[in-house]
Amino acid sequence: MTSAQPSAPATPSRPQPRPRPRPVYAALVLGVAALLLATCWGAYRLWNGAPYPEADPAIVATRLGAEAERVQDDLALSAGAESPPDRMETGACYYRGLRSVAHIDQARADVRTFILDWRTTGVPKDNARTGQERVRARLSQQGWKLVSENISDMGFRYEDRSTGDQVDVNWYAPTGTLAVSIHAPCGKIPDGYDL
Repeated sequence: MTSAQPSAPATPSRPQPRPRPRPVYAALVLGVAALLLATCWGAYRLWNGAPYPEADPAIVATRLGAEAERVQDDLALSAGAESPPDRMETGACYYRGLRSVAHIDQARADVRTFILDWRTTGVPKDNARTGQERVRARLSQQGWKLVSENISDMGFRYEDRSTGDQVDVNWYAPTGTLAVSIHAPCGKIPDGYDL
């Protein structure tokens, strides 16, 4: 007969350590948070569209005025020709994205486009063409891109790749009118700025 072996004294049980969260769970939580953030941002962007860039009207006016002087010099019109205006005009800009559906044909008060335009009548075709060719050559040399041609009987539009500014020079045969328009793209103006 075998004798029973004495049992070992019972040791008090220790609490088991809590399992640490696995890196997979942390990554999953971060992934869900990132997905929610991206969804919210995407919905905001879909509703509002791309934001308009900030625009300082004083800087834009200086830039457009300098370009207007260069175009006038290139055109080299007679002394009686009209000069660019001293004050730039502003134009309406509209809502973007799906929000534009809720604001059809409603201009935004905080976003404007800026325009300098003038015209001179009685310009002979040859003078207009020679002046236009000088404008085209300079703009091309400075890296502006041709956007369209023949807007009028004889005309074109160039765009500055860095600013989005555009220069239109058109000549209309019936009256010999040479029309110049220099405009900046829509930009968000500072709060409280009085146009």
